[in-house]
Amino acid sequence: MVKKVLKFGGTSVGSVDRIVHAAKIIKKEFDSGNKVIVVVSAMAGTTNNLIAHAEKISKKFSKRELDVLLTSGEQVTSALISGALNSLSVKSKSFMNWQIPIITEGEHSNARIVNMNIDIINKYLKQGGVPVIPGFQGISKSGEITSIGRGGSDATAVAIAKIFNTDSCEIYTDVEGVYSSDPNKIPVAKKINKISYEEMLELSSLGTKVMQSSAVQTAMMYDIPLQVKSTFTDREGTEILNQDKIDYSKVVTGVAYSKDDAKITLIGVEDKPGVAADIFEPLSKNEINVDMVIQNISADGKKTDLTFTIKRQDKNTAASLIKENKKIKYQNMQLNDKVSKVSVVGAGMVATPGVTHKMFRSLAEEKINILAISTSEIKVSVIIDEDMTIQAVKKLHKAFKLD
Repeated sequence: MVKKVLKFGGTSVGSVDRIVHAAKIIKKEFDSGNKVIVVVSAMAGTTNNLIAHAEKISKKFSKRELDVLLTSGEQVTSALISGALNSLSVKSKSFMNWQIPIITEGEHSNARIVNMNIDIINKYLKQGGVPVIPGFQGISKSGEITSIGRGGSDATAVAIAKIFNTDSCEIYTDVEGVYSSDPNKIPVAKKINKISYEEMLELSSLGTKVMQSSAVQTAMMYDIPLQVKSTFTDREGTEILNQDKIDYSKVVTGVAYSKDDAKITLIGVEDKPGVAADIFEPLSKNEINVDMVIQNISADGKKTDLTFTIKRQDKNTAASLIKENKKIKYQNMQLNDKVSKVSVVGAGMVATPGVTHKMFRSLAEEKINILAISTSEIKVSVIIDEDMTIQAVKKLHKAFKLD
């Protein structure tokens, strides 16, 4: 007998027909003798619709009330899945976060799971039932309903897999697994059969929407085997495993891109110790994450140009904070939100020289200018003009023989 967590994403439960189909997948696992814990997202489009309702009421809608509002979507789905299972003669019951309870800490809309009472769920499993748990949410120690961020149902599923020590955690979605690039834009992209936690974490942070990055990080910390698979086919998905369990035949595993970055350049900044800290301190206090940083020193050593990238949604706030910052002096500020980030990712890069050169040469052959660069052991990322994104991805996909 195997104990599993099955998590179904929004598109997998996007209609009543799809909910019934998901219930049949759960029934198949249950009939095989497995103990199954189900985690569900809200039906596709529900969360966005609820956000739109809140914004029509107020642009400064209370974060507390927003959590109460948004978590209702997953609760609806959990009841529908449980009802569908009972109609298929599978004993099932939905459990709300406050009933278990799932304990969180942190701010509204960005909480994290810290503990969970296993008694009520274990008791129901022993009774031969299938518990269905709404993802994305928990309850604070003070009794407040909290959400754990967009895509948080993945984090719920992985946390449950850890706490209940399950044999596996399967993530059901509308794609057959993790691909070498976006198959909607790069038709020759190939499904990856096995990928390491580290690679998946990089791809998730770079805009690949298959799994939430914090969920991957938790799985990596506790060595929880993950599998991403399609709700709509019986084909094998992608296994996410420890790096030492994978035989790498290619240096680069995937090419990712995102179009939610902006680039800010401060020209003629006074070059003195502490100036960078003065620039970034107010951004940090306002929870604006700085990604890439490039600093050029002038010939006389008195002035410098500083370029950095942030999320596009933070551009106006960041620009205002810099303008209001009396600690720094600069001649001009340039803001460019028509950029994208393109990255190559692969654990095989660690022991293979020349990846950076090959990437830059490939982009140069397409006359694509690089505006900023960042690297890690298994990733090289560049900022380029947004309208060159797909051309760059196609070129790199071919250059690293991922076609």
